[in-house]
Amino acid sequence: MKNSITVQNLKCGGCANTITKNLSNFESIREVQVDVESSTVSFESADTEEISRVKEKLKSLGYPSLEDDNSLTSKAKSFVSCATGKMSS
Repeated sequence: MKNSITVQNLKCGGCANTITKNLSNFESIREVQVDVESSTVSFESADTEEISRVKEKLKSLGYPSLEDDNSLTSKAKSFVSCATGKMSS
């Protein structure tokens, strides 16, 4: 099943690299795609319960979904995730 989540704080390719790398570690997640322009993370999963796990992982990286609070902590985490993604590309 194709799923899509719109996230906050997604700014560049570094952010996209971090998200793709982390979500690819989920065994049941396939075909992770990050669209920086639309701030959308798309992926394939067989189980709808994976959506909540993915949202929690994104939030922990600093990219909360639109429904979640975008706290100062989230913004700081996204800055670190972005820098990490830039260094690993």
